[in-house]
Amino acid sequence: MEVQLTNRQQHILWATVRHYIATAEPVGSKALVEEYDLGVSSATIRNVMGVLEKSGLLYQPHTSAGRVPSDSGYRIYVDQLITPSLRSRSVSQTDALASLLPRSGTETLGREVEVALQKRLQWEDWSLETLLQGAAQILATLSGCISLITMPQTTTALLRHLQLVQIEAGRIMLIVVTDSYETHSRLMDLPSVPEETQRDPEVIDRELQIVSNFLNSHLRGRSLLELAYLDWSQLDQEFQRYGEFLKNSVAELTRRNAAPAATQIMVRGVAEVLRQPEFSQLQQAQTIIHLLEEEQDQLWRLIFEEPDAEDVGKPRVTVRIGAENPLEPIRTCTLISSTYRRGSIPVGSVGVLGPTRLDYESAIAVVAAAADYLSEAFGYFNP
Repeated sequence: MEVQLTNRQQHILWATVRHYIATAEPVGSKALVEEYDLGVSSATIRNVMGVLEKSGLLYQPHTSAGRVPSDSGYRIYVDQLITPSLRSRSVSQTDALASLLPRSGTETLGREVEVALQKRLQWEDWSLETLLQGAAQILATLSGCISLITMPQTTTALLRHLQLVQIEAGRIMLIVVTDSYETHSRLMDLPSVPEETQRDPEVIDRELQIVSNFLNSHLRGRSLLELAYLDWSQLDQEFQRYGEFLKNSVAELTRRNAAPAATQIMVRGVAEVLRQPEFSQLQQAQTIIHLLEEEQDQLWRLIFEEPDAEDVGKPRVTVRIGAENPLEPIRTCTLISSTYRRGSIPVGSVGVLGPTRLDYESAIAVVAAAADYLSEAFGYFNP
């Protein structure tokens, strides 16, 4: 359920998250009055924090303590209260929040990361693996988190043939054959149409053949990763109804069947992060270390997430907070990741892993800048 907050509630939630990130101590109204220019009394702050707690955005670890952000509170903070989100709001919303929230310097930090990478990494003189190791160390140092950089997927299957086949009324199968003669398939429902426009099965067969011919003519000999980026608008108008659901289905098929040529992930910064109070329990630290050392294939499939076709060319950073992570060992952590590319095709991932109590603005900026830098470097190694 979407939570609608007033400007005052947003500002107090922002201050609470910021203070907790800095101190790792439950936050009370007195601390916010002393540290932030909120322009309201301690009693008002207590009342607002109570409302935020009832909304599930804050909680009390025990009765006499202050409040701590919940996963939902961090989600609101990331999506609505930090600088990148201000750019996506209406002018009136932006002006209202900008008057309350100070500039974070995220863009400046991103440029500083790029400069640090350029100064300390000379890709012209290094191997790609050495470059990635160096980038992982810099990323860990700048973010204060565990850094994760996957080895690039430099070898990918090429499409040999693609076919759409009607299996039964309303159901079709997408069959993909690669250049190594591996076959992948996916069963799908046809897009729904009004009853009065229902087509004869023979008509649908002919349409599917035409669409199959279109796909083969545009994609034969190209990487399976490129299927998601086809310009479906080139289909004739009468076949446009196939475009959207095929785009999503093909992207899902390639993601489901993608297997890393090498699941190796460059990992740095583990020791420093495990000193954080959130990892004081030995068992929790051990489960994270086991994931990083023994189950990298699971982690690889989580952080190497291809963007949707409409996001091609746009910055994309994925932030998974706490229980949003599907892997049990990191369900008390935040994972921030992005992809680096060869041209428009994702070939590897950059990420940071830390406690949910982390500096999100800095971490997001660091990951985005590192992904951009490695995309540029990968172009040098693979012109």
